[in-house]
Amino acid sequence: MTKRTKILLSVAAVALILAGIAAFVLGRYYIDNRKPNFTEKYVLYVHPDMTAAQVMDSLSAGAGTIRPKSVERAFSKMDVAKAMKPGRYVVEPSSTSIYVARMLVFGWQTPQNMTLSGTLRSKGRIAQRIGSQMMVDSAEVADALNDHEFLAGYGFTPENVFALILPDTYEMYWTSSVKEIFDRFKKEYDAFWTSERLAKADAQGLSRMEVSVMASIVSGETLKAFEYPIIAGVYLNRYKKGMKLQADPTIAFCYDYTLDRILKKHLTVDSPYNTYMHAGLPPAPINVPPKACLDAVLNPEKHGYIYFCASPAFDGTHRFAVTYNEHLKNARAFQRELTARRKAKAAAAKQ
Repeated sequence: MTKRTKILLSVAAVALILAGIAAFVLGRYYIDNRKPNFTEKYVLYVHPDMTAAQVMDSLSAGAGTIRPKSVERAFSKMDVAKAMKPGRYVVEPSSTSIYVARMLVFGWQTPQNMTLSGTLRSKGRIAQRIGSQMMVDSAEVADALNDHEFLAGYGFTPENVFALILPDTYEMYWTSSVKEIFDRFKKEYDAFWTSERLAKADAQGLSRMEVSVMASIVSGETLKAFEYPIIAGVYLNRYKKGMKLQADPTIAFCYDYTLDRILKKHLTVDSPYNTYMHAGLPPAPINVPPKACLDAVLNPEKHGYIYFCASPAFDGTHRFAVTYNEHLKNARAFQRELTARRKAKAAAAKQ
């Protein structure tokens, strides 16, 4: 073998080695940067105290990581262990390892829906609802709902803060702070109170806060949305006549909603929220009224009803009356049906 041949063979061997190295490097690059590495769509929640190893375990369990070593390399390259940011991240089956690593480092979160709905009659319930959907601690939300200085920045107080919150679904980042959440509440509150709604409130002789107070009473009376405008009309009729509102939900509020039934003895409770003792509206809302209740107060059904009571059909609806005598007939019908049902239940229990 000639010297020239040996040199050529050496060069060829080096070239093969280099080609192999290049193929290996390019192969890894392709796998880490171009090839999808997950089998399932997965919502990854990264908490502030999580480690990179815990995140990789979560990905493996939830997203079905195909090549764990690829994720390890991408995490190492992006220094995820030191640079990842808390958040809610959506991992798609089409996601590559490097994309997920970059997503965590650069904080490319996907917003989520924070929904406030249903019966919201206490600050604790509101705090729990928010805390269960967001990274923020519910205790921090509860503190904010009772913080005079914090709420003053939004024009509210701990007593009337229910008016600030409009039940809805809010698209927000999971990591939003308490301030960012309340900023959003205020933004939606201001957007709700358009010039048209303000004019309607003025036409009813009510301020925005008074509309919220009245709407909270309506909300406390029925779960049937079609009844909102009718009941709003009843209370507005009483209010404009200077009558006491005599609203049972305000009595329930005085007892922190702990009463199973409101009895005559409860109507003498010493509270500015007792609408059986005090004329006019209570000082603040007694719950967080839905938007539909607010709009019902702004657009009440026009009628002459002054009274209403639960329907003897026991379907959650009410019977309405113009005169007290008519109201008494409705009330007796309800009481007769209630008595009959109790007797039937007692008889069934003895069998």
